Amino acid sequence: MEAFSELVKLINGWVWGPPMLVLILGVGLFLSLGLKLMPVLKLRAGFRLMWQGRKSTDEGEIPPFQALMTALSATVGTGNIAGVATAVFLGGPGALFWMWLTALVGMATKYSEAVLAVKFREVDERGDHVGGPMYYIRNGLGRNWSWLAVLFAIFASIAGFGIGNTVQANSVADVVQTSFGLPHWLTGLVLAVLVGLVLIGGIKRIGQVASSLVPLMAVAYLTSGLIVLAINATEIPAAIVMVVQHAFTPVAAQGGFAGAAVWAAIRFGVARGIFSNEAGLGSAPIAHAAAQTNNPIKQGMVAMLGTFIDTIVICTITGLVIITSGAWTSGESGAALTSMAFDNVLPGVGNYMVAIALAIFAFTTILGWSFYGERAIEFLFGVKAIWPYRVLWIIAIPVGATSNLGIVWLIADTLNAMMAIPNLIALALLSPIVFRLTREHFEREAVKPQS
Repeated sequence: MEAFSELVKLINGWVWGPPMLVLILGVGLFLSLGLKLMPVLKLRAGFRLMWQGRKSTDEGEIPPFQALMTALSATVGTGNIAGVATAVFLGGPGALFWMWLTALVGMATKYSEAVLAVKFREVDERGDHVGGPMYYIRNGLGRNWSWLAVLFAIFASIAGFGIGNTVQANSVADVVQTSFGLPHWLTGLVLAVLVGLVLIGGIKRIGQVASSLVPLMAVAYLTSGLIVLAINATEIPAAIVMVVQHAFTPVAAQGGFAGAAVWAAIRFGVARGIFSNEAGLGSAPIAHAAAQTNNPIKQGMVAMLGTFIDTIVICTITGLVIITSGAWTSGESGAALTSMAFDNVLPGVGNYMVAIALAIFAFTTILGWSFYGERAIEFLFGVKAIWPYRVLWIIAIPVGATSNLGIVWLIADTLNAMMAIPNLIALALLSPIVFRLTREHFEREAVKPQS
């Protein structure tokens, strides 16, 4: 096991090295500039489209709003609670700055992914709309690139068991045991039963559950975070200065914090940012391809909100709570650090808030990622492989809940990068199509008569 752990660490260090960070930020920046910063400038229009997309009669399986909630259900999870805390623990406060930067360019990445997903989606033998990187690679770049589509589908079908399953179950089991004293195996078993009950209904059931749970839990968690920040209001300016300062200068060891170089802030900020918002991974467009829409641009504008909500809003709240409370120097990491930060300000209540939020976020993430994995396995082996995949998915939940957290996080981190590489290559090569479709859409919008 020790040898396996060392091998994973070696691969992880390689795939998350400078070339990978340049690729993620570089492609995101390239798409942002090519789109003339449209995702940031049209943020308000995106929220309007999201609200209008609660119902739709266009082709697809679920309304645009439910597609976003399904994508958010997969992204808003342990990355927002445990992932942010781990980034601050390993990279210092400056890691939060690099998470912000990753999100700002990631909005263009997520937009482009969804545009291509709707543009190049197909209808499978069951009559369902299927799409995502494997389809826009094959249909957009041509059959000669099918090998890249296959690579993505292989990585995605396996990666789901890390980022979307075992990591989530493990983090929930840890925090539930700490807060409520329940054993890991029992948490894993309960999660497996609940997930199994939802998966029977497929994407429509997942969309319904996600559109109910995600907004409710996100608002509850944000409200709790804002209460903590209101109590710590005098510490917020110093915390923001610290975030910006340590994004470019090393942070010295203090208390239980071991100190961190600038490279650590960049590496863990970007890695955990991607782990949280998944911009560039190619996961979210799989959900957006099922949206009831005939307009790739409008769905792209809805999709880009996922990155904004996940990182700019939720991760920022978590990060500032951790820094303003002073808990970041305690030596704790992961969900335990976030729980401590909340409990320092709201004693006897804060840790339970984090435990409940993490459990629900992780539950919806497991649901969302099960759909991603199913679509990837369907691309490789057809619809007949979906049910066996679901069975394996449910079995993996209690296994993850009782596994070692360190190796699970490492494997998940590594598989994230393996997914991102073929997707980012495809986004760069297909960017002219995204730019053209976007330009044509807004040209049409400009000449429409004003009502």
